[in-house]
Amino acid sequence: MRLSRFFMPTLKEDPKEAQIASHRLMLRAGMIQQSSAGIYSWLPLGHMVLKNIEKIVREEQNKAGALEILMPTIQPADLWRESDRYDDYGKEMLRIEDRHGRAMLYGPTNEEQVTDIFRSNVKSYKDLPLNLYHIQWKFRDEVRPRFGVMRGREFLMKDAYSFDLDYENSKITYNRMFVAYLKTYARLGLQAIPLRADTGPIGGDLSHEFIILADTGESEVFYHKDILNLPTPDAKDHSPEELQTLVDEWTSYYAAADEMHDAENCTVGEGDLITRRGIEVGHIFHFGQKYSEKMGASVAGPDGKDVNVSMGSYGIGVSRLVGGIIEACHDDNGIIWPEEVAPFKVGLINLKSGDDACDAACDEFYNKLQAAGVDVLYDDTSDRAGGKFAKMDLIGLPWQVTIGPRGLKSGVVEFKNRASGEKEELSPEAALEKLIG
Repeated sequence: MRLSRFFMPTLKEDPKEAQIASHRLMLRAGMIQQSSAGIYSWLPLGHMVLKNIEKIVREEQNKAGALEILMPTIQPADLWRESDRYDDYGKEMLRIEDRHGRAMLYGPTNEEQVTDIFRSNVKSYKDLPLNLYHIQWKFRDEVRPRFGVMRGREFLMKDAYSFDLDYENSKITYNRMFVAYLKTYARLGLQAIPLRADTGPIGGDLSHEFIILADTGESEVFYHKDILNLPTPDAKDHSPEELQTLVDEWTSYYAAADEMHDAENCTVGEGDLITRRGIEVGHIFHFGQKYSEKMGASVAGPDGKDVNVSMGSYGIGVSRLVGGIIEACHDDNGIIWPEEVAPFKVGLINLKSGDDACDAACDEFYNKLQAAGVDVLYDDTSDRAGGKFAKMDLIGLPWQVTIGPRGLKSGVVEFKNRASGEKEELSPEAALEKLIG
C-alpha cells in the first residue's frame, strides 16, 4: 500500500482526552476516531490490526473444536426474563422497544441467545459435546467509559459457549479452552498469565481470567516468577489426560489479582513473588446448569431420562486486545507491534520522493515485496525525512527499510528492527531475503 493513497490521519500532538498510552497512540496513529463516549469508528490501520487479531482467535477456536456461528446484536427481552437476568442486569444493558412495542435489548453477552439455539435443536446426548462461538459486537452502557477501547461501551468480543452432558465432560471442554487461550495469546506475541478468578454465587472452582503484564494495567497482579518460563503448549490435539496435565502445570504456580491475593497466607517466598500491573484480556468460566435449568436446555441421556446440560462460557475481548497489546508493547516513540498482528510487516521509506533513482529503487523493492505476499506500507510522500521516520516509529511496523540517495551510491539500504531499534546497512537483495525468507 502506498501511503499517498492510504487513509491514515495521524496527529503530532497527544490528544488531551487520552489518559493512557494505548488511547493516546491509537488516536495519534489514526487507528480510531471517537463517535461518542466509549464508541469508536475503526479507521483502516486500526481495522487491519483488529482483523489480524480476530483471525488468530478464530483459528485457535476452530482448532479447539468450537464451531462458529453469528448471533444478532439485538435480542428479545423475553429470553432474558427466562433466566431472570433482564431486571437484574442493571443500567449497563441498553433496553429498547421495537415498532410493535416488543421489549428488546442490545446484547451485552449471549448466554440466553445461545441456550435458546441449543434447546431448539439438540435433543440427545449423542450430539454432545457442542461448543458454539461467535465474534460479534457487544454493548454495555458503562457509567464512565474511558481509556479508549480498553473500557468502551461498544466492543468486539469472541464469546464461546459449551454444552456437555455432565460436569466431568464439561471439565474436559474447559481444559481444552484453557489450553487454546494459552496458544492464542502466544500467537499474538503476548505473555499471558492465567489467574484463578472468583466464581461468585455460582460456586465451583472452574474460573480463570487471563492477563498480560503492563505498567498501566487496571489490576495489581501477584505471581510466582517461574510461571513466565513455562513453554506454550504444543500445537496439536491433546488428549483429555494431556489437557489436565497442562492445566495442572500452569495452575500449580501462584498467580492472583489483588482482590484474590491473600498476603498473610501466600506460601510463595519473598524472592519468588513478583508484583506487577496487569490487563485482563480473557475470561473462561464454568457455570454448570445455571441457564440450562431455567431455560429448559436438556437432552435425553444414555438411560433415556432428560438431563439439564452442563455449560461454560469463554470470552476474549478482541477490540480490547488492540489496546492491551499497545499497553504492553510501546516506547516513547510509539507502538511496537508484534509481527503476528501488525497492520503491515514492513514500512518502506523513500527519503527523496521525486528523485528518479530513489523512486525507481523504491518501486522495485516495493513490487518485489508485494509479489512475495509481504504486507508493506510504502511512504512515497514528499514529507521531510524526520517526519517520515517519526510516523513509521509511531505506527510501529516491525521492520523499516529506508532508501535514499547516499545509500544508493553505496549499494545499500538501511534496515531497522522497530522493537530493538537496531539498524544495519544491507544490500537490497539481503534486505529482501530477510523480509521474504
